[in-house]
Amino acid sequence: MDNLKNIQAVLLDLDGTLIDAFTPIIRAMQQTLKTFNLPIMSDAEIRRHTGRGDCSMTALFGDAKEEATSFFIQAHDQNYLQEIKSMLGAEIFLDYLKCKNIPMAVVTSKGQYRAEAQLKKLGWMHYFDSIIGKIDGRESKPNPEPLLLACSELSVDIKHVIMIGDGEADMKAAQRAGCFAIGLTPFIFSSRT
Repeated sequence: MDNLKNIQAVLLDLDGTLIDAFTPIIRAMQQTLKTFNLPIMSDAEIRRHTGRGDCSMTALFGDAKEEATSFFIQAHDQNYLQEIKSMLGAEIFLDYLKCKNIPMAVVTSKGQYRAEAQLKKLGWMHYFDSIIGKIDGRESKPNPEPLLLACSELSVDIKHVIMIGDGEADMKAAQRAGCFAIGLTPFIFSSRT
């Protein structure tokens, strides 16, 4: 990107970037690992896998992959989905972009329903012109497809877009799509209390 003043849109990851959704993910993961007699992992280990996308998460289940994945999703959605907090400064940043009339889209590897449910809980749906989550048949990051789809829905050129995320998959997807990327570091992982 030659000039950051020519930004046409900002694409934002969800977990670890805008919201701290690690509590429900960690609780559902610990419950799943225990139920399927799999090795227990630390919170930090689960966080690292979350940032790498679905493939990394479900690979933890080994031979029980299909059944454990189904159990994890059900536990997450029924018991923990709404246990989220906004990341420190996230709403201020969204207000700033909205004030500057910069279109925004969420691009997440989280399921479409889950992403929308959590954004509704925070009262943030009005910020976004597009929400691209995981649905059957749609590739996930690090594949660039969801970023390109968001740009198509926003009617913007990917070369004039910034992708902001906290995970390896976010950065790889941005690089493959051909847009500018800003990677958040673990120092940003402070949630609002």
